[in-house]
Amino acid sequence: MAYEHVLVDVEDDLGIVTLNRPARRNALSEAVIRELTAAFEQLAAEAPVRAIVLAANGPVFSAGHDLSEVASRDLDGMRRLLGASANLMRTMQALPQPVVACVHAIATAGGCQLVASADLAVAADVARFATPGGREGWFCITPMIPVQRLLPPKRALEMLFTGDEIDAATALAWGLVNRVVPADRVRDEAKALARRASRGSFGAKALGKRMFYETVELPLEPAYEKAVEAMASSSLTDDAREWIRAFLDKRPAVYSKKR
Repeated sequence: MAYEHVLVDVEDDLGIVTLNRPARRNALSEAVIRELTAAFEQLAAEAPVRAIVLAANGPVFSAGHDLSEVASRDLDGMRRLLGASANLMRTMQALPQPVVACVHAIATAGGCQLVASADLAVAADVARFATPGGREGWFCITPMIPVQRLLPPKRALEMLFTGDEIDAATALAWGLVNRVVPADRVRDEAKALARRASRGSFGAKALGKRMFYETVELPLEPAYEKAVEAMASSSLTDDAREWIRAFLDKRPAVYSKKR
């Protein structure tokens, strides 16, 4: 597929999706959202790709929804735009590969939603984050969904109600990102984290990611029921058996190349 607003690359076993609309602060128009979704789906299907990094070009990671497009939409048009955005966030979490956000600069509203929807996130020390609708006239209700699932309630509500920017160190302390590094190292660290997060059995990692999102909001009993069945079944897979044999034999495991 040809892309206008994103760049898609593969470096060995790492897929890289880069927002490339710097003149518009990487604003999330419907076209950009659909291209991002297609790019993730493309990389998910490529055999060498074991993890995906989401990055951006230009002075802003993403300023969120493109308000010039929002201003011209009726109710049905807004439902289509926000539905496409919600589908993008769900797609990121449904991929079998870990997705690591590489945040080099400010990420606001839907841009912050992208960061919160990624499995992992690395931020430059100059990065900032905000859900600014709380201080204006259009509350960040859809960006709220991953933020409220990631941050403690008081922290999430502070972001959402005040709309204030938080710096990278605060984002790390609150749990929005995993690492904060100097700006000149952010891409290298995001790639390194993605590779560490994707080592081992591809199938085991894909199942583990799926089970995380399927159980994280469940009450304890049904969460354990689902987890017991998944872990019992996966203990009989070729990769699980290989790991057990390798552990007992004190040798490195050799995993299947099959998806």
